[in-house]
Amino acid sequence: MKVSAIVTAPPYADYIGEVAAHPLVKGLRLNTVMPLKGDPIDALKQLASFGQSLWVDLKGRQLRVVGAAIPPYTEIRISHPVRVRTPVDGYLSDGRERIRIAAVDGDRLILTDGPRRLIGPGESINIVDASLEIEGTLTETDWAYLAAMGELGLKRVMLSYVESPSDVEEVRTLLPGAEIILKIETRRGLVFAEKHSAAYGRLCAARGDLYVEVREPHRIIGALRTIINADPDAVVASRLCESLVEHPVPNNADISDIAFLIGLGYRMFMLGDAVCLSRETVIEALNLLDAAAGQL
Repeated sequence: MKVSAIVTAPPYADYIGEVAAHPLVKGLRLNTVMPLKGDPIDALKQLASFGQSLWVDLKGRQLRVVGAAIPPYTEIRISHPVRVRTPVDGYLSDGRERIRIAAVDGDRLILTDGPRRLIGPGESINIVDASLEIEGTLTETDWAYLAAMGELGLKRVMLSYVESPSDVEEVRTLLPGAEIILKIETRRGLVFAEKHSAAYGRLCAARGDLYVEVREPHRIIGALRTIINADPDAVVASRLCESLVEHPVPNNADISDIAFLIGLGYRMFMLGDAVCLSRETVIEALNLLDAAAGQL
């Protein structure tokens, strides 16, 4: 069984050339949350020089912290103004930590409870409630990357939290001719996938947020089936090979996970931030994908 991979490329990592040369790698992903020195153009030029397809991952309407604080009884600022019925729960750390939101004022979330630690800039927040409305889609950082891509002639974009055709059209207005991977990360995104399939771009099952957003964890199975049925060429991303971050030998769950995803029909895997932050873990993850696929 043949599989391929898109690998997250930290902009200043010194091992990207080796990763780009791995036989499974068919693209590099730049997570636009990662910090840069100066204009995005230099980082884009550097990553494009490795000869792989470069995918720039725009955050869209994904809610992220921009103003840090330590609960309880505090406020945090987020990337977009929102409206939601309160009180309501929110989730951090891929659903492992809960915050209690007492009130919302535009881009301010007023908390009564949460983890007793600093909730820092760049962290994503999931508010899993049907009443949630997010104002706007693309962020200022997204606009800056799209402008830099237009200047360099780059066209490949990943777009987070896709829920409607207008999300995609906004990107194509700013970057005509863009090739877009649509990251499905919410229940509304699943409805979009069922309705439109791959009409607006290749789909991606972005399991990190999707796992939280489906509300009941076991429903991730049906969500993954929905996406691959809507687009047989869909990418699967997030929560892949993460045991390698803690130990050089993958655990049984990670190996079984790869086999399960291949069994569903996924052939393109995107390795996320955690496993790609060191040479050893990303190379081992690629080798694991190759070896596991060879058993099927």
